[in-house]
Amino acid sequence: QVQLRESGGGSVQAGDSLRLSCAASGRALGAFAMGWFRQPPGKEREFVAHISVSGATVQYADSVKGRFTISRDNPLGTMFLQMNSLQSAYTATYYCPANEHSQYGSDWQGAYRYWGQGTQVTVSS
Repeated sequence: QVQLRESGGGSVQAGDSLRLSCAASGRALGAFAMGWFRQPPGKEREFVAHISVSGATVQYADSVKGRFTISRDNPLGTMFLQMNSLQSAYTATYYCPANEHSQYGSDWQGAYRYWGQGTQVTVSS
């Protein structure tokens, strides 16, 4: 199995940027399609972005298009989420899950077997 560890979260002001990282250990990151999901306080977990094994195919939730960029460095074993122009509505715990059964990511949580513990992002307006 693979262990996933998110990092890079923090408390920022609206309009600031953050870059989240997701480090894989135990198995090569290149074996998995990956995603980012988030859970705002008191709400259900929701899709943010996903990326294929090669990194060539990505998809974003409408709410983050043009603000977030997902990327990966398979030799480094790390995936990233660059978040720009942050809004208070983006306050959430951010998770990076891994899908070993497809070359492509998914916006469906059930497609992912492995999940990290999450990293907290708090945006103050």
